[in-house]
Amino acid sequence: MVLPLVLAGVLVPDPASAHPFGAPQRIEIAGEDDDGVRVRWVVGGTDDLSMLGVALGVLGKDRVLLDGAVTYEPADAEALARAPEFARYLTDRIAVTQDGKPCAGRVDVADDLAADGATVLFTCPGPVGTVTVTSRMLTDLHEAYRTFASGPDGQRAVYDGAHESADWRIGAGTATGPRPASTRTVPAAGLERSVRQLLAIGAVLLAAVAVAAGTFWYRRRRRPRRDSRNLTSATSGADPAQRKHPQPKEMS
Repeated sequence: MVLPLVLAGVLVPDPASAHPFGAPQRIEIAGEDDDGVRVRWVVGGTDDLSMLGVALGVLGKDRVLLDGAVTYEPADAEALARAPEFARYLTDRIAVTQDGKPCAGRVDVADDLAADGATVLFTCPGPVGTVTVTSRMLTDLHEAYRTFASGPDGQRAVYDGAHESADWRIGAGTATGPRPASTRTVPAAGLERSVRQLLAIGAVLLAAVAVAAGTFWYRRRRRPRRDSRNLTSATSGADPAQRKHPQPKEMS
């Protein structure tokens, strides 16, 4: 009885969290003119937009069900896209620095936030070469959220609660041609950790099923022996003389 309760504590989401093990969110990093960096964010699951709206106070808390889930409605994305709280959230959770100096950001939200996401356009102090991009999107809702990032020349990284920043080689202006890969990329350790968590939960479930099946089989094997011993004991407890010379019943 304890094991299902433990599993329930592991698997039931907190009311303040969404679904971090669903489709991953992503960001796309690109240069913009000589001194600009464009970071486009696209949500992984539409229900994450609903949960973010609740967390920012744009949507009512009554949208969260008792099990912590929310049901996405198209109006959620529209309300979130118009909310100044969402614009502030983007510039707070996504940042770009150049040589340790912050780049000023300006938010541009697409008409269809759920499908096309939102873009933060950063203007840096000088021509862009290598910049540090920080992304902490949704990790304040749940630390298990992951962000898959892509940039120029096939550069890639994975952001999570333990890896929030990575260096990206952008290059100034519209110059093209081969450029070195990112000088510091974020390993996909967070994604592997999520997989290990799911495998651990699966192993516990399999172990519980094996224990239950073994207990059932053991009890079925012991029951006939116990019944046989009880029958033998009852027979041996009778008077031997009565077994050899049973007394006839009196007739009335």
